Amino acid sequence: DEKLDESDLLKIKYDGIRPAPGYPSQPDHTEKSTMWETIKAKELAGIELSESLSMMPAASVSALVFAHPQSQYFAVGQVGKDQVTNYAERKKFELSNMERWLSPIL
Repeated sequence: DEKLDESDLLKIKYDGIRPAPGYPSQPDHTEKSTMWETIKAKELAGIELSESLSMMPAASVSALVFAHPQSQYFAVGQVGKDQVTNYAERKKFELSNMERWLSPIL
C-alpha cells in the first residue's frame, strides 16, 4: 500500500531491493544480456551493451527490482570449481569463459 510521488521514488523511498548485475548478490555480468533481450532495451530505449557488458550511454543503469518489505540484500560467496562447471554447462558457456566472468567469486 505504498503511495509515493515522483520525488519519493527518486529518493528511493520504497520497500524492496534492487540488485544489479556484477554486484555481490548477482555476480554474473552475463545475465545482463538476458535482461537486455527480455526487455528489448536496445530496441525500446536505445541502450546498448559493449563486449564487456558495460551500458551505453554510460549514464544508463540496470537492476532487478524486488518490491517487497521483507526483501534483503545478500552476497553470493565463493563458488567451487564443480559449481562453475555445472553453471557453465547450463548456460552453454565454455568453462574458461565462465571462469573469466565469475573470477571475483572463484
